[in-house]
Amino acid sequence: MSSDEDEEEQKGEGGEGIEIYPYGEYEGQRDDQLDRHGFGSALLPNGDIYEGYYLHGKRHGKGMYCFKNGARYTGNWRKGLKHAQGVFLYPDGSKYDGEWRKDFKHGHGTYYYINGDTYEGAWWKGFRHGLGTYLFKEFNVTHHGTWKDGRMEGPGIYNYPYYKYHGSFDKNLPKGPGCFVFDGKIMQHGFYVNVRDPKFDYVGVEELALEQTKEPDVVEDRSNPRGIVPIWRARNVTTFSKDLLPPEPVPIPVKDSEESFIDIIDYLQKQYKEDKKFQEEEDHHPPPPTSPVPPELLIEDFNFDDIAPSNINPLP
Repeated sequence: MSSDEDEEEQKGEGGEGIEIYPYGEYEGQRDDQLDRHGFGSALLPNGDIYEGYYLHGKRHGKGMYCFKNGARYTGNWRKGLKHAQGVFLYPDGSKYDGEWRKDFKHGHGTYYYINGDTYEGAWWKGFRHGLGTYLFKEFNVTHHGTWKDGRMEGPGIYNYPYYKYHGSFDKNLPKGPGCFVFDGKIMQHGFYVNVRDPKFDYVGVEELALEQTKEPDVVEDRSNPRGIVPIWRARNVTTFSKDLLPPEPVPIPVKDSEESFIDIIDYLQKQYKEDKKFQEEEDHHPPPPTSPVPPELLIEDFNFDDIAPSNINPLP
């Protein structure tokens, strides 16, 4: 958190009262050991404010934490950390409303971005992870699929206003076999290949960042790889058949482990002490949806009478 929990264990004068700096000011209830316990209000040395419930010196239960930069968390706490249901309002106006665990977005939740985009779905240790839906408001396009570590990864569906794309994604980009479905009547099958972008300036770029390095205290960019663009290669057109659709996205099974959180709590605490703490890794926007409708696939160009079921060839 923005203040160490040990400062909440400092002894006061006894009973209810106000603490003085350097431990911050506190007014509220205490336990027999004079630790903050029950309902109280605290003005921390760094200027943050907390009002809510404590349990033997740590924030526990319902409470509101106001950061001096304008951010605010309202929700549940457990042993000094955000836990269970809560709402976090960020300084830029974005908002997360959902489940937390050990100070991470964890479980099911919805993130509202300042550009109008939204993500609703599963979170894991602070990242979009599992089954979820992302709305690109500017394009009126949604991506419904699986996410891993903050990126579109695995089976997914782009829902465009007049057609859909079913396929697989790799680090936010469509890759491999897939198909476009038009008006629920016809399908164009093919595959995506990811190639170097001829418009990208590679001068001074040592790598394409297909795999981001994970240096300590560095916010990792969860956007698409630099200098890489997806190219669609069409193969054949058939009438619509569910049997020809790629695998549907499904939830990712995860196993909670208390130990898996412990080794990164210290890192998280450091992040909260810096202004960049609110530019979290999971809050990077996915790239705008790709796969614009190929010009040769405009629906009015098709003669459905020419596409007979006998011409359907399952893809290898």
